[in-house]
Amino acid sequence: MGHFEGKTAIVTGGAMGLGGATVERFAAEGANVVIADVNTEAATTLAKQLGGTTIHLPLDVRDPKAWAEVVAETEKRFGTVDILVNNAGVVDTGPFEEWTAERIQRLLDVNLLGVFHGIQAVLPGMKRAGGGSIVNIGSAGALEGFPQMSGYGASKWAVRGFSKIVALELGQYGIRVNSIHPGQFQTPMTSQVTFSTDHVALNRLGQPDEVADVVLFLAGDASRFITGADVSVDGGQTAGNAAYQGVPE
Repeated sequence: MGHFEGKTAIVTGGAMGLGGATVERFAAEGANVVIADVNTEAATTLAKQLGGTTIHLPLDVRDPKAWAEVVAETEKRFGTVDILVNNAGVVDTGPFEEWTAERIQRLLDVNLLGVFHGIQAVLPGMKRAGGGSIVNIGSAGALEGFPQMSGYGASKWAVRGFSKIVALELGQYGIRVNSIHPGQFQTPMTSQVTFSTDHVALNRLGQPDEVADVVLFLAGDASRFITGADVSVDGGQTAGNAAYQGVPE
């Protein structure tokens, strides 16, 4: 029996990359998994590949109505939402002078408001169930400043602070909220970024399953007294104050 047998997890942006690895790990541990993603083709393919109680439900995280529909359907099929992984995100890079309010708003709508809508959507059910675990995927860019990522960094710093505040408010209901901050991972979302491992202590890029392992730890009973925490999964990139080396192509 897996560690998450009988538990239900919604993973946004779960069709590929860090989200896809997380979906695979939850499924391997016996969870009911909802791949909530706008990438219907990739999400459907992954759900079919994993089988069992892994399903795809289309979701644009910017849309609170769509969130309500996904949570309602999940509860109809599986009873409760025990775990929410807010993984969906977008990245944009460029010199500060080239940024516009519209570019920054796009990042905030997905990276921050998507998290906000998700937590609001699962909150009533988690309160009825007497608890739950919410894991928000931030970025190493929420732990230090990275050049040419002003809008992206702002959205991820916001997710980090938001996670702490919500953790304080929801703890009384047995709901834990933590954030994970990945460093340099080559995924479809970061395909426009060129990385250097010069200032990564472990001297390599991370693998998606290395984030997934931490997500499962924070989602499960082994972390039952952890909430409001920041967990960096960056190979030591943010441990010191060396200059960031990853720059857009």
